Amino acid sequence: MSSPAPLFFDSHMHTPLCKHAEGHPIEYMEHGVAQGLAGIIMTCHSPMPDGFSSRVRMFPEQFNEYCALVEAAADAAPEGFEVRLGLESDFFPGMEGWLAELHAKADFHYILGSVHWHIGEYMDKFWHGDLFAFQKQYFDHLAESAETGLFDSLAHPDLVKNASPVDWDYDRIRPFIEKALDRIAKTGVAMEINTSGLNKSYPEMNPGPRMLGLMAERGIPVVIGSDSHVPTRVGDGFDLALDYLSAAGYEKVSVFRRRERSDLLISEVRASFPLASALPG
Repeated sequence: MSSPAPLFFDSHMHTPLCKHAEGHPIEYMEHGVAQGLAGIIMTCHSPMPDGFSSRVRMFPEQFNEYCALVEAAADAAPEGFEVRLGLESDFFPGMEGWLAELHAKADFHYILGSVHWHIGEYMDKFWHGDLFAFQKQYFDHLAESAETGLFDSLAHPDLVKNASPVDWDYDRIRPFIEKALDRIAKTGVAMEINTSGLNKSYPEMNPGPRMLGLMAERGIPVVIGSDSHVPTRVGDGFDLALDYLSAAGYEKVSVFRRRERSDLLISEVRASFPLASALPG
């Protein structure tokens, strides 16, 4: 009996233009094919103006080069496998106009919004020595990013737990997460479950299971992304992510094409992407 046709995409990965990733998009494509995916969405870090966080992203003058790299991977892909152009764009108060213009410069399939608390510019403006206040500010910015209408989905939405893993107190921050999620749910913007969190200083997917459950309660759509910075991580942990989504109460998982969301039954994704796993414990 033949296996079902691939259905699902890895919707978060990078290129060497961000200065902290390795491998040509063609290599990411090849690994996606090997993993049984239907396609990938390249989402390298957005260029920003005036040298903003330039050590971890492409320069504005490299934007066309980025688009060309993704197109080369699409051209090299086997029949039936798609390579879609996306972008991981930083939300930072005051940069909304820049991002709106940037997002109009290419035919993107997917714009992934990120609040990167750890970049120097963010720390300089918003870190004042109070970790809990910093966490609250992060979740307020996460909600604000959804309310701008600039993004299709929000990346690694509890990333701030890595600011000081030993001090992460979910029960204490939960009311502020809930307020942020209430705001996000009103916008219709999706959120990501990012499998790379398992490799971070707080070794848990972003978001963790309890926040994922709060998202499910509010009907917030979810996209899965590996956040690959090397080709061999494409599709990594997706079997476990599907388990977590089901445990949280999700029946569907989302992908984007031409900035439009489509929802797939998790049961059908499992059948098309048959990797065995079980929740730990």
